Amino acid sequence: MTQDLSAPLSEHRFPCDQCGADYRFDPASGALVCGHCGNTDQINAGPWKSGGLRELDFDTAMAQALPEAEIEETRVLSCPNCAAQVEFDPDTHAAECPFCATPVVTDTGVNRHIKPRGVLPFALDERSAQKAMSDWLGALWFAPSGLKEYARKGRKMQGIYVPYWTFDADTKSRYRGECGVIYYETRTVMRDGKRVQQQVPRVRWTPKSGRVARFFDDVLVLASRSLPKKYTDALEPWDLPALEPYQPEYLAGFRAEAYTVELKEGYREARNHMDRVIERDVRFDIGGDRQRVHGVETTVSDVTFKHILLPVWLAAYKFRGETYRFVVNGRTGRVQGERPWSAIKIAIAVTLGLLVAAGVGYVVATNQ
Repeated sequence: MTQDLSAPLSEHRFPCDQCGADYRFDPASGALVCGHCGNTDQINAGPWKSGGLRELDFDTAMAQALPEAEIEETRVLSCPNCAAQVEFDPDTHAAECPFCATPVVTDTGVNRHIKPRGVLPFALDERSAQKAMSDWLGALWFAPSGLKEYARKGRKMQGIYVPYWTFDADTKSRYRGECGVIYYETRTVMRDGKRVQQQVPRVRWTPKSGRVARFFDDVLVLASRSLPKKYTDALEPWDLPALEPYQPEYLAGFRAEAYTVELKEGYREARNHMDRVIERDVRFDIGGDRQRVHGVETTVSDVTFKHILLPVWLAAYKFRGETYRFVVNGRTGRVQGERPWSAIKIAIAVTLGLLVAAGVGYVVATNQ
């Protein structure tokens, strides 16, 4: 199997050796499968397969000194509604944004960015993702019946590789704080005209200082603005140990979103996560029943990063003038999405509730 070199590498098109049609990555077999003649071809794991994924130096990237081999150019479409940037094939002239269902016309703009270092291949095919979403919708109370039926009709879902950053860092922190130990004082108080003894809790505070250290491995940061973060966060956990070294063959037949959260901004979010974990470590080190943290000074060293792609099945429906988006973890089938409500079902439920309450009230009144 050879890649079609008539188009840039980022187009991710691989012609079948037998009939010339495009291969597509098959989640079930982990191989490339031709949808026209059924021919299959295994993906070459490459020389780094057994060596893990090499990290890139963060300071080098910030100085814009990464080797040119770590940079690639891709042709992307930028959606005017949600600002998603998604790679498209050169033969595509018009399309619907997979993130918000907005009709768009493709652009010929080229996006220059850091190459993905790793990819987590799809493990679920489209049919499995549709079933997971349909089951999730079916379990929602007060969801519009029309939307459920619309989803069950099997509207095509988009397989999207969503961009993420991961960060590693070694941290050493010095802190100042106080350790609080609860003790009880006995007081005599008046209650119902009688003197009674009462235990009153008090806290004895003692100054405390010390050091904590932690190595952070693969702090995950979403590098996309196209979907609400609360949905993508809820798709976790991701089995990052199963990451494969990036090869465009894994993207055959799928789309990949270009990152819109730049590396520097992603690192700031990672640092916020690290700081929360470090404060938790500090409180544990202070000990006692309660803790006060007055200051933490952290030294961060050996910061490295990776740009990775994680698999998401996505459906965006226009239903009665509203857009509903659903995302499915392409590995586990976990579903998240915008919660649709049916005003009619809610009104019926409220009416039935009032009728039941009135009936119970009537029975109680007649039996008194």
